[in-house]
Amino acid sequence: MNKPLRRIAIFCGLLVLTLLVRDNWLQYVQADDLKEDEHNRRVAIERYATPRGDIIVDGKAITGHATTEGDFKYKRTYKDGAMWAPVTGYVSQAYGATQLEAIDDGILTGNDDRLFFRNTLDMITGKKREGGNVVTTLNAAAQKAAYDGLKKQGGKGAVVAIEPSTGKILSMASYPSYDPSAIAGGGEADGEAWNRLQKKNNPDDPMLNRALREVYPPGSTFKVLTAAAALEHGLYDSADGKTDSPLPWTMPGTTTELPNEGDLPCENASLREALRVSCNTVFGKIGADLGNDEMLETAKKFGFTEEQFVPVRSSASVFSDDMNASQTALSAIGQYNTAATPLQMAMVTSAIANNGTLMKPYMVDELQAPNLDTIEKTDPEKMSEPLSADNAQILQDMMETVVEDGTGTNAKIDGVTVGGKTGTAQHGVDNSENPYAWFISYAKGEDGSSPVAVAVVVEDENANRDDISGGGLAAPIARNVMEAVLESKK
Repeated sequence: MNKPLRRIAIFCGLLVLTLLVRDNWLQYVQADDLKEDEHNRRVAIERYATPRGDIIVDGKAITGHATTEGDFKYKRTYKDGAMWAPVTGYVSQAYGATQLEAIDDGILTGNDDRLFFRNTLDMITGKKREGGNVVTTLNAAAQKAAYDGLKKQGGKGAVVAIEPSTGKILSMASYPSYDPSAIAGGGEADGEAWNRLQKKNNPDDPMLNRALREVYPPGSTFKVLTAAAALEHGLYDSADGKTDSPLPWTMPGTTTELPNEGDLPCENASLREALRVSCNTVFGKIGADLGNDEMLETAKKFGFTEEQFVPVRSSASVFSDDMNASQTALSAIGQYNTAATPLQMAMVTSAIANNGTLMKPYMVDELQAPNLDTIEKTDPEKMSEPLSADNAQILQDMMETVVEDGTGTNAKIDGVTVGGKTGTAQHGVDNSENPYAWFISYAKGEDGSSPVAVAVVVEDENANRDDISGGGLAAPIARNVMEAVLESKK
């Protein structure tokens, strides 16, 4: 071979080698990046080429699908979409996915690695790929009671209900809400709907999941946690002994007296009486007496200061670690920096109702293959023990007095033992905004166990300030949710 031909052959060989290296680089090194690239339209076309699996509540699908024109053959539909949006999130041809739709996308599309063997068989037999199902822990009747109750109030708010013995989330409602079906496609109407839902265009922020992502001052509902701290740290050992609670009481290091909401019998009141009428002075002084460290220790055991994953992420609830005695006093009554999600306050109530054991909250019971075989099952898991069984039962007794003969009588259910605590949380500069109305509660079954614990918060900026109370606005919603769960257990 002469020299010029040899050079050409070497050059062609190098070109072939370069192509082989490039081909292998694309197929094996960059494959995942290319597959996930937002500009790779083929991936999106494949994603919507088959119907998604469903999200299941009480054995029935709350999702569906519809055919569309163009490259994307199917889009997601939702039944009672606004009611279930805080649970499902959305999946959209134009805007991606959130919450369960995003977290369990692999199962719902059929692309999860755990479906590899089944997908391989389907490919051999020529069967189209199918999505699996996400089976939730939700109770449809409880969710409807929660959503309808919030909608009837007409303001903003959220509800979370938990089964204390397992941590199963039975209800998670947020209002105002939105219908994910309206943004599931990629057309002009979907774009217009999306723009209307954005906070900059809609101050009600209907896409905000208030049950998980909004933190509110918990107000007097936090007093049950303060009572738990007093019992656990040995400051007091019973519900009915007198406390060291002068009236008036000046907060340490200040000349400011901590006021009660009215002329209440709070001087040296027992824990039971203080919770029944909601004495700021008693629980504020408990916070100051215990100090920041012991209050923070108890708050952390209930889940404060950490994000929760149910599996959707919930914002961390707040209890500060650098407060002086007067700031701790205000925090002990659910004010100052203290802030909690509705999920967090449902967890507090759940632990008390479950005799001191806090179960990790969750809302996905199992993941199913397209043939309904179980791929993954969630087992209940203990999260912590914030208080002893004896102290939990003392607190239950106190909370039951609140409902029987205190500020929470609107939560009474005939023939059922109910425990609860109201809260009216001040906020805004110099407490100028309308307060938030809170109610936390649990109901006991005939065997003494508690099948449901509930937290409700209502924001109503249009209400008369004097008409806002946890017992008035939030307790009736909690009662309806508890009744729905109890009825479903029959």
